[in-house]
Amino acid sequence: MRKLILIIALAMIAPFNAIASEQKVFKWVDENGVTQYGDSIPARYAEYPKEVLNDRGITVDNLDGKKTEEQIAAEKAEDERRMAVELQRRADQALIATYLSVEEILMHRDRRVELYKAQSKVTELYLSNLERRLDKLRVDAARYQPYSEDPDAPMIPDGLSADLRKTRDTIERHEHNLKKFRANEQEIIARFDNDITRFKVLKGID
Repeated sequence: MRKLILIIALAMIAPFNAIASEQKVFKWVDENGVTQYGDSIPARYAEYPKEVLNDRGITVDNLDGKKTEEQIAAEKAEDERRMAVELQRRADQALIATYLSVEEILMHRDRRVELYKAQSKVTELYLSNLERRLDKLRVDAARYQPYSEDPDAPMIPDGLSADLRKTRDTIERHEHNLKKFRANEQEIIARFDNDITRFKVLKGID
């Protein structure tokens, strides 16, 4: 019966093929599970999956219907998986092209780590000098209000107050930088450890 419907549908459309060879026949299954054919798609079936047939009733294309949330989530997950695979492939390619041995990776790692160690050392020395300066400023500020216990002490001069505030702010900024340098050092070590592990896998090294 369905084949007969298809033949009739194609026969009805066939005379128009000479005028419009691009004429298409669509096939879809309606809400009742019945296969339908037509040269256009009713609006209520716009979101249904459809097949495109040629003038011999052969499927030449498939049109997706509205996707469910599960389908969308699955496609997103698959896209992310493919992207992760591609990124890993590129990273592997770069790793093999950059290094010839594990020893070479270790040497590069140690140079990078030494850079952050040097930055940390300089920052620690600068912080030590700032702390000494802050201690001296606190001693000076103790003679003035609001730091003095003497109720008759004069108010702290604006210059000394500004110097205290500036020194504290500078110490805080360099303490933040010191934490960042140390964190970067650990991040570099972890990254190179991962590179070494991956390099061994790619090269078949135990």
